[in-house]
Amino acid sequence: MEKRVIVFLVLSLAIIFGYEYLLKELGLLPQPTISEPAAPSTSDATSPSGASPGTPTSSVPTTTEIVPIKPSGGEGQAQELRGGASTIEVVEVETDLYRAKFTTRGAALISWELKRYRSSSDGKSAVQLVRQEGKFAEPLTISADDASHSKELSEGIYRVEKDFTTLDQGHPTGHMTFYYGNPATGVRLEKQLTFHANSYVVDIALKPSGVAGAIKVGLGTNFGVVDWGEGFIGSVGAASLIDDKIENDAPDSETERKGALTWIALQDKYFIAALIPKTSASAFPRKQGDKLVSTAVRLAVDSSGTPLELQLFAGPKEYDTLQSLQIRLEDTIDFGWFLFGSWDMVRAVAKPIFYVLRYINDYTHNYGVTIIILTVIIKLLFVPLQYKSYTSMKQMQGIQPKVAALQEKLKDDRERLNKELIKLYRDHKVNPVGGCLPMLLQMPVFVSLFNILYMTIDLRQAPLGLWISDLSVQDPYYILPIIMGISMVVMQKIQPTTMDPTQAKVMMMLPALMTFLFINFPAGLVLYWLTNNVLTIVQQFVTDRFFFRAPATVPAADEQSSKK
Repeated sequence: MEKRVIVFLVLSLAIIFGYEYLLKELGLLPQPTISEPAAPSTSDATSPSGASPGTPTSSVPTTTEIVPIKPSGGEGQAQELRGGASTIEVVEVETDLYRAKFTTRGAALISWELKRYRSSSDGKSAVQLVRQEGKFAEPLTISADDASHSKELSEGIYRVEKDFTTLDQGHPTGHMTFYYGNPATGVRLEKQLTFHANSYVVDIALKPSGVAGAIKVGLGTNFGVVDWGEGFIGSVGAASLIDDKIENDAPDSETERKGALTWIALQDKYFIAALIPKTSASAFPRKQGDKLVSTAVRLAVDSSGTPLELQLFAGPKEYDTLQSLQIRLEDTIDFGWFLFGSWDMVRAVAKPIFYVLRYINDYTHNYGVTIIILTVIIKLLFVPLQYKSYTSMKQMQGIQPKVAALQEKLKDDRERLNKELIKLYRDHKVNPVGGCLPMLLQMPVFVSLFNILYMTIDLRQAPLGLWISDLSVQDPYYILPIIMGISMVVMQKIQPTTMDPTQAKVMMMLPALMTFLFINFPAGLVLYWLTNNVLTIVQQFVTDRFFFRAPATVPAADEQSSKK
């Protein structure tokens, strides 16, 4: 049985460390084709080369007349503004959840800070969801099928009005409207944004005129991707829900994806930005370079003048928040197999455990304590299986001398050896895989806990106490991994074994390998593993003291009968 354990652990470590490398070597993972940001194109509704958000310059020719539309809704008398004389403004919107900034150049979003989450780089500044460098389009930039109209809509100077100064409980909803008009081309656009004080959702209504075909609303580049991440991080980049199926890839060139589109998104492990069209739309995800990805929705313009409606969600992957939208956006939280992206069995186990984890935390208010309590509960649930496993291991230990004797006697006759071993196990009522089966049954629970503790934002910035200030990152002093490695050594010393000295030496390497592996794992996951080890040691002590105080009796009785 121990040989199987060694093979299982070696294969597991090989998969963990070599999976991504092997895929790259086989060419199954796309290799980066662009090391620097590519030059923007008009079809992507990008900002002019070299222009950064908020720069008070415009590429609109000074001879072009830009006429803002009056908010009264009628044609009215318009005030003419020339591109060269216009001034770019930055308008700020702040709620208890976020602080956003918009520019009147293209009516685009240039900043979206989450006030309740700190940046992992310095631990002080707010998380910024909008990519602040590069030559790509800002979020909510509008473009059109016609290239000339697209340039106007994405680079023109808009007039802006809003009916609020702050959003709070007394004023929970506010509107900000951008107006653009050009009598020379007949292109007009009214973009109204509705903000809510206690929501990450922004309602968007677009009223274009003089634009044929369709318009695109871009989500920008990497908007929502705070940390691209490496290793077991789940899905990162573009995602969309089309025909009730989630797609997580982006092609190197702009490709339209048709079907019943529910939402498009850009995401990382903890954060997400999504556009949710309320009318028929198609998706345009695109990989723009190494760790650079964008996406947009295409909306057909209605000649009747009916507004095009959609919503923006930009915030954390809080399960309840995403689930409340009822559009399966919560499925972007990866509860599946941490290597392959989805495993239904693990997903089915993970969600109930996740609910229990949060329920316990409602009382403890400390996710470190919550993890310890949850581990105790899971350990108690598996006591019968673990006791059966331990009993099987003790029985195997008791007949090990006879197994060794048969292996030596019949080493040249493999077929007969297998038959004699089966007969020996049957005579002594021993199941040679009885010690492994309970461990296999616990694997979905372990993988589920791995994903929950590694993927969910609940543990981000959640302290344990003392030197652990964030359970979602590694232990800064490696104290927990080292103690965990020591606990594994203790477990090896007290557990029954049928290994020969060579196998025992190989197994002694396991604590060192696991310690090395867990050094880079989140402290919350290491805390779970350490707690589980400590409980296993306690269980082993209790079992040996109260249930197996004498050696296994089956071999002893057999030996006595043989002497007679």
